[in-house]
Amino acid sequence: MDLSAKEAATKAGEGPSVIGWALDRDQRAELLQQFPPKFVDVVADHVTLAATASPDAELPSETLGDIVGRINDGEGVEALIVSIDGTTDRPDGSTYHVTWSLEKAKGRRAKESNDVIARLGWIPIDLPMPIKLIPRRWP
Repeated sequence: MDLSAKEAATKAGEGPSVIGWALDRDQRAELLQQFPPKFVDVVADHVTLAATASPDAELPSETLGDIVGRINDGEGVEALIVSIDGTTDRPDGSTYHVTWSLEKAKGRRAKESNDVIARLGWIPIDLPMPIKLIPRRWP
């Protein structure tokens, strides 16, 4: 069954799984050249839809998105902002993004990207970059 991101998030239930999209591995290498990471620990692997989903939650059907912005807090967290189905707004009220790079030595973690975006907003890039998204579940 084809589910929009909003429908998949609404039906995700509660549990220990994460649902969202993995970046295409071949395109990831290209993106790392287009958007050189600012910090030493490169993450650049997925976009979260629901962080506390049921293990049997259905996956969203979208397979395309656009990188539309970027944020770097200057203190160890960098993220790329993603538009999916025409919006950057995740159904939980946060923003679709890919945590791009971190300073783990400073204790920074990927989940801090949401807080950084909420606190600082984000900067649009000049030309949106289309990306392939692979619906995925993480245990």
